[in-house]
Amino acid sequence: MAPAPAPSAPPQAPPTAGPSAYKRRRIQPDDDTPRYTYSDDEDDADESNRYIPLKQRRMQQLEQIQSKVRGGAGIASRTGLGLAAETGGGPAKQGGKDGGAKRGDNVKDDEDDDDEDLGVQRAKHSLLDEARALREKQAELEGEKTQQEKDAEEERKILEAHAARRKLASDMELAKGINYSEPLKTSWRAPAFIRSRTEDDNAKLREKNHILADGLDVPPVITNFRDMKVPQCVIDYLATKNIVKPSPIQMQGLPTAFAGRDMIGIAFTGSGKTLAFSLPIIMFAVEEERKLPFTRGEGPVGMIVCPSRELARQTFESIKAIAESLVQGGFPQIGVLLCIGGISMAEQQHTMSKGFHIVVATPGRLQDMLEKKKFTLECCRYLCLDEADRMIDMGFEDDVRNIMNFFKQQRQTLLFSATMPKKIQDFAEQSLIRPVVINVGRAGAASLDIIQEVEYVKQEAKMVYLLECLQKTAPPVIVFSDNKNEVDDIQEYLLLKGVEAVAIHGSKTQDEREYAIRAFKSGQKDVMVASGVASKGLDFNEIQHVINYTMPKEIEDYVHQIGRTGRSGKTGIATTFVNMNTAEQTLLDLKYLLMEAKQRVPPFLQAIEDPRAAAGGGSLTGCPVCGGLGHGIKDCPKLEDNQRRATAGFSRGDDGGGW
Repeated sequence: MAPAPAPSAPPQAPPTAGPSAYKRRRIQPDDDTPRYTYSDDEDDADESNRYIPLKQRRMQQLEQIQSKVRGGAGIASRTGLGLAAETGGGPAKQGGKDGGAKRGDNVKDDEDDDDEDLGVQRAKHSLLDEARALREKQAELEGEKTQQEKDAEEERKILEAHAARRKLASDMELAKGINYSEPLKTSWRAPAFIRSRTEDDNAKLREKNHILADGLDVPPVITNFRDMKVPQCVIDYLATKNIVKPSPIQMQGLPTAFAGRDMIGIAFTGSGKTLAFSLPIIMFAVEEERKLPFTRGEGPVGMIVCPSRELARQTFESIKAIAESLVQGGFPQIGVLLCIGGISMAEQQHTMSKGFHIVVATPGRLQDMLEKKKFTLECCRYLCLDEADRMIDMGFEDDVRNIMNFFKQQRQTLLFSATMPKKIQDFAEQSLIRPVVINVGRAGAASLDIIQEVEYVKQEAKMVYLLECLQKTAPPVIVFSDNKNEVDDIQEYLLLKGVEAVAIHGSKTQDEREYAIRAFKSGQKDVMVASGVASKGLDFNEIQHVINYTMPKEIEDYVHQIGRTGRSGKTGIATTFVNMNTAEQTLLDLKYLLMEAKQRVPPFLQAIEDPRAAAGGGSLTGCPVCGGLGHGIKDCPKLEDNQRRATAGFSRGDDGGGW
């Protein structure tokens, strides 16, 4: 049976008019008819602007990397379209140099190429190869530098390391990021006629008195105490001490301190630095007492820290004497506390019981008293570090930092010393607020009032020759040795020869040290034999002669020791024994120091040649660590000693300064 036929499709209705009545279709042109007609130039332009799909570009980049790694011809990487032709992306028509340049103008592809080149280079060279090449290049650059350039670079690195040390501030200030930008305000103002002076007038006065002042808004120079507004009773007291006119460091230092400015004071020994920092703290304490009398548990408002007990006691006695003169002139009484090791603080209990204004201390005992809360520094706004280079250098830096933690507010800070190397100045300037640096003579230079004589004496002949040297001048005389046992031997020898002598060094008890200083100052004893404990800051009247039985290892110590004579404008003599045991480097420092002070240089010192001079190094620039003129920073004995002490965990010297 045959299947039924399929039903026919219903007839289509003709399209009606309307917006969607007709479908739009793309007209297909005949294959024989070209779509466009264009020239060769248009062909190149079209080829360069033709869109390349992302997948093809990625494959091109991959092929470029592979061809570079294999070291092949890399035709596809040069044309940029070779791979597209192989994968059906259109004809890879090369248009010569111009066409190739046009095809390489794609910005994204250029950036990718840079990354690819870097990846290829790293693929070819390992990090080890790159490090080796870098070291070789640095070695070549180092070989091209002169010795002078190398020394300068090494000096710069060490100075940067010191400057990068944590500044002198409390932990609270460091943690909170507190940075004081303005100095303290005080009620003191210079007289109107001095304020009206021009900067040129002040510059002429500084030049006349050999004062170098550096800083912003440096206060004017004042040449007499009356114009500084110092009370008449204090002026009369100073006149009894033969101080009728300020010294150069006082002309600039006192107005700076009275104005509340932070200061770094550098001047030769015996130039009056103690008065430059003690008088401002006294006047500040008197002003605070006048505002509101101190009661039990209050104070201090000012603090002076010294490296040794003897120097602290001397400063304490000086401040007490000026304070007594103020009382006689009708000013209120101020309390001064001595806080040093070796004495019972029960003696100071009377001062502490009724409130006090000023503390003179050594670092160790001061830190102990603060930790035990015997007193606080909540009201303290004045801090002075005497012999500051020793205080913030290796030995006492940690103690000073611990003391700074007890300050609760901004303070005025003063640093004084006869020797202030550049590395300490750079470090200190970071810790002070807009400091004024006052320099009277080169830091570390010897006083020009001292006649320096250097004698070559064999070790076994020193004792006998010492007796001859004692005949040069009338007593009193100080003999220095850097060995405590040698100090005792010299004293014993002098006593056997009938010379009235006392000895002082760090191993003596506090009573023995105080007796020796009292007997020597009063004239009961003619000769004091001392270690370095008596060399820093102590002021003995009428010392005409200082004998260095052994030459100190550091030229800084030599400057401090001979500075016990030739003080306050008087002339003194310093005799130094040297021999084969003295380091040649130390002798070279001594040679340049004598030349700087225009002293006679003995022939055996003249014969010592400076190796830096032959290499073109400047011998008169000075070591930035210790200030010695005869060596560079890499040969500095002080730097080596500091490194050795740091390794051994050394914290304090043997002079009892800490306690």
